[in-house]
Parts: sequence; C-alpha cells; structure tokens
Amino acid sequence: MAVQPLNQPAEIPPELDRWNWGAFFLNWIWGIGNSTFIALLMFVPLVNIVMLFVLGAKGSRWAWQNVSWRDAEHFRRVQRNWAIAGFSLFVVGLFSIAAVAVLVPRMMKNSDAYRLTMETVRADDRVKAALGEDIDASYWVVGSVQIFGNGLGDAQLSMPIHGSHGSAWVMSHVVRNAGKWNLRLLVVMAGGAPIVLVDEDHIGSPGTATKI
Repeated sequence: MAVQPLNQPAEIPPELDRWNWGAFFLNWIWGIGNSTFIALLMFVPLVNIVMLFVLGAKGSRWAWQNVSWRDAEHFRRVQRNWAIAGFSLFVVGLFSIAAVAVLVPRMMKNSDAYRLTMETVRADDRVKAALGEDIDASYWVVGSVQIFGNGLGDAQLSMPIHGSHGSAWVMSHVVRNAGKWNLRLLVVMAGGAPIVLVDEDHIGSPGTATKI
C-alpha cells in the first residue's frame, strides 16, 4: 500500500467528490476494501436500503479520508476500477436472474406433473365451455416440482391459461407415489365460481361449481 503523503488534505478536492458507483454496487465489499466500515450497515435490514444511496453519495469522500492515496489520479484510477467491477457484477446478476426466469418455467413445463395438470384441464367439459376448445397455457408457470427418492415427489403449480372464449388461472397439487403422478387438487379460476376438477383431500372452496 502506498504511504500516505504528509500533505494529503482531509477534505476531498471538489472535482473528486462525486457519486461513487463502486460503493453503490459493491457496498460492504467496497467498504472493507476502502477502510470505510460504516458500509457494514448493509447487513442491517431496512437500513441497508438507505445505505446504498448514502454510500453512493458519500463514498468518494469517505474513501479519500480513510485510505492513503498517492495523488488525485491514483484515487480516480482505483475508484474507477471499483466502479467497473461493481457494474460488471450487476450485469452478471441481471443476466443470471433473467436466465432463471426463462429456464424455470420451461423446466416445469417439461415435468410430468405439468403435463398431467394440462391434460386434465383440457379434457374437462366445464373448462371447455368457459374458455373454448383451444385451451393453452401462457409461458409463465410458478410453483415447485420436487422429486424425492423411492419414487416420491410433490408439485404445486399455478399458471394462467387461455382459450378462444376467455382466460383463467389454474392451481394444482400433484403427488408422486411409486413413480406415478396423481392429482390431489386441481382448480380453475375462470371469472365466476371456481371450477374444482379434483379435490382428493376434500379441501373444498366456497362457491365452487362442481366437485368430484
């Protein structure tokens, strides 16, 4: 580490006192690297939201005061590197989130639990009367599909569907025993009263149309 010049001013020069993107994106990591340990408040719930913007606004000033710098150019270069690293990590994070958002619904749609759910929905006369014959699901599927050992598994799915006559929302609970998936609950919310296709656990629903 460079030795602090004896004449380094305590106050940051005005041209260096600007928004610090490295402090904003990397917060507590930047804080440790710049001896600005107030950044560890990022671990405090709710406070961390405010600290993001405080670090961005005051990070340059605190870094100038807490670390030894050879000169203004040295400070600029180091803080620029922090900003590049922080922005790069931010972009990678965005791509990772986007990849998960795209891949997870696709994986769920490839599951036997999803196929059983949609086959049962498409075969039901009440659903076809409400939505039309050409029933299809939208891309987005939320929920979970878990497969355990010994042929066991559990899936809870929720998804929008649509047909030529309208749209609806499907909720299903599918259980896997001995390697075979079985519907325990399947409900279609089609605007009016819910259409209960399967209710093996007798959960029931107020105002349901028909229960089997």
